[in-house]
Parts: sequence; C-alpha cells; structure tokens
Amino acid sequence: MKINVRVIPRAKKPEIIEIEDGSLKVRLNSPAHEGRANKELISVLSKHYKISKSKIKIISGEKSRNKIIEMS
Repeated sequence: MKINVRVIPRAKKPEIIEIEDGSLKVRLNSPAHEGRANKELISVLSKHYKISKSKIKIISGEKSRNKIIEMS
C-alpha cells in the first residue's frame, strides 16, 4: 500500500491527520536534519498502523516534506 504524506517537522506534538483524498499530514517533534524526521516518521506510522518499522519504506521524498510511503 502506498500513501502520500506531508511532513511538518518541529511541531509541538506528534500527530497524524487523515486528509479527505486519502493522504496523511504528519506532525513530528524532530527537526529535518540528518534524517531525524524520517526516522520519527517511520516510528509514528508503525505505532499508528501497528506494524513493524521494517515494513515501512520511504519511496520518494527523502529530503522533501512531501513523501510517498510504502507499507507492506
């Protein structure tokens, strides 16, 4: 399953907001520096969907706020 995600780093609290078109807006505590936000994104998504972190991959947008995530 592939999901479009809009990441907002340095938010006050981490949260996931589902948008009507099926994409997600994810707020993260971590800054977008040295991959910290990407690591937190995978952690937050794994807790939300109750799957292991190894089953979540960032397909595109490693250095962008707009990402495509694949979950298997």
